[in-house]
Amino acid sequence: MKAKDFDTSYKPSWCPGCGNFGMQIAMKNALVELGLKPENVLIVYGIGCSGNGANFTKTYVWHSLHGRSLPTAVGAKLANKDLKVIVMAGDGDGYGEGMGHFIHALRGNADITYVTHNNKLYSLTTGQAAPTSDKGTKTKSTPDGLIEVSANPMALALSAGCSFVSRGFAGDADHLKELFKSAIKHEGFSLVDVFQPCVTFNKINTFKFYFDRLYKLEEKAGYKSTDIYQAMKEALVWGNKIPYGLFYKKQRDTYGSNLPQLQGKALVKRPMKVKDIKALAKEFA
Repeated sequence: MKAKDFDTSYKPSWCPGCGNFGMQIAMKNALVELGLKPENVLIVYGIGCSGNGANFTKTYVWHSLHGRSLPTAVGAKLANKDLKVIVMAGDGDGYGEGMGHFIHALRGNADITYVTHNNKLYSLTTGQAAPTSDKGTKTKSTPDGLIEVSANPMALALSAGCSFVSRGFAGDADHLKELFKSAIKHEGFSLVDVFQPCVTFNKINTFKFYFDRLYKLEEKAGYKSTDIYQAMKEALVWGNKIPYGLFYKKQRDTYGSNLPQLQGKALVKRPMKVKDIKALAKEFA
């Protein structure tokens, strides 16, 4: 397999310089290096600029509703456990409308990979404030400055029991590729929150903004991704320095492994048995 084997006949329509290009390159290279084929993978997309990727990557694809990509992905994984299921969602999509699904999917440790395109705005709708926008941010929807504090995906995930918590950067495609590979191989819910600069509407959190601040957790002396207390401490860091990389990883039972009816063949590969449901229908009539 080569990265081009995951190309479709459609060309990306993202703005020139958009962080989505780096993310797309990293994901395709990760799939290739993992030895996966298009038919081995389902990518569930949310709504927004990230959702446009449904047209540009050749795998099984489901273009979900706003904020509803996670329950769709969990259902698909339960039906066919042999698929590698990946979710691509925006920060507004995933941490706004989809916040409830996010918390509960990682609590249950569903065996899926959740990739969020975090540009700190609702960019497809031309730059309104998102859950990840910083307090005081002035946008079309918050002309006098955002009142709320920003959501912290890393801290939220850690506090709710996520078994794989990581942060990537679209400007470091090689590092992001390795994060994607680790996340996809992980058995359980894996979060990869990616700083994905919006070059059109976000003039603050630019590529330069992140290049000037980011440091890799893998290169920090004494840091252990198995230590949740260290992970939470790093998750709360924001300002002149910002950490990225693998915050935390722990192996625990997945949602599907606790369901005896899912053991053995994947549900979609079992023979269909037609049952007479007249009695059941009559009971609830």
